[in-house]
Amino acid sequence: MTTIAPPPSTKSQVLRSFDVADFPALTGLEEEWRFTPLKRLGELVTATRLTGPAPVVEHGDLPAGVSVRHADSADAVLTPFDRISALAYGSAAGVTLIEVAPETSLDEAVVIRVVGKGGDAAAARTVLKVGAFAKLTVVLEQTGTATVADNIEVVLADSAQLTFVTLAEWDAGAVQAQHIKFRVGKDARAQHVQVSLGGDLVRQFTSVEYVGRGGDAELWGLYFADAGQHFEHRQLVDHSVPDCRSYVGYRGALQGKSAQTVWVGDVLIRAAATGTDTYEINRNLILTDGAIAHSVPNLEIETGEVAGAGHASATGRFDDEQLFYLMARGIPEGEARKLVVRGFFIDLINKIPVEALRERLGAAIEARLAESGA
Repeated sequence: MTTIAPPPSTKSQVLRSFDVADFPALTGLEEEWRFTPLKRLGELVTATRLTGPAPVVEHGDLPAGVSVRHADSADAVLTPFDRISALAYGSAAGVTLIEVAPETSLDEAVVIRVVGKGGDAAAARTVLKVGAFAKLTVVLEQTGTATVADNIEVVLADSAQLTFVTLAEWDAGAVQAQHIKFRVGKDARAQHVQVSLGGDLVRQFTSVEYVGRGGDAELWGLYFADAGQHFEHRQLVDHSVPDCRSYVGYRGALQGKSAQTVWVGDVLIRAAATGTDTYEINRNLILTDGAIAHSVPNLEIETGEVAGAGHASATGRFDDEQLFYLMARGIPEGEARKLVVRGFFIDLINKIPVEALRERLGAAIEARLAESGA
């Protein structure tokens, strides 16, 4: 007699494996994939191995204490818990290893560029290790044309502080399925700013685990979906250690027919994670008819001894009162709309500690609005 195992009742029980064969074929009926247009992922759904050329990694001169090199392997931080992440892990030809020496403190950001060159679907793996008491900003820019499944694994040693900015500014037609995993040490602080502007379909999953008391993770996201684009952002913050903190804040704008965004925020507070302080919020601004935003915040709490836990979600159109206020003072409607959108995003843009990048993002958003005639 065949016994069928029940589905996992909590996020902590989800299947984890490095072998893509352990995961069943995707149908689109799975809770984790029901919002994702699987056909547009192409080979990333159907293949058992990816053989295309990985995007090229580029960087300028590196400051003392920081190294970037290709390695044949690296210790795993991320154990895949979906089929595409496992596919990426098994198909990646080596790993890009970024290492920051302990006590390194940098005022200027380290900028790494990942450039897709087209071709068949590919896999990539990046590992970023930040030593104890180090403090710096790393910017990862993703551009060009690619169909890619990639894993990024980030390790913060005790008392390290990292601001990690990932920018998906792919060319039109690019497809990406990405998993970013943070492992946060004792009294370490991770701040991730995730920006999605380019590509046809970009699905990014970010997970966080804590390995010492006092760990702090802030996950910020900014996305602007235009006609036909699908941007999907999912988070799983796994609180298994006492006295740690997390904050998740994502904001998105949508314009044009069939523009679609998905945000799913999962926070798990395990029984041992007393003293946890966590909050998550997602806000979406619909600029035109025909755009669709999905927003699903989830909290799973296994202990009553928490410092704070909450979530919120809001999706709406322009605030007519704001527009009226600006237009009553002689500002044309199109310019008034730009000001409202700029104000909607400004807090997140200011999380990026690189002035040139802040200006670039502001200009990109205004260009999107100008194309729509706003």
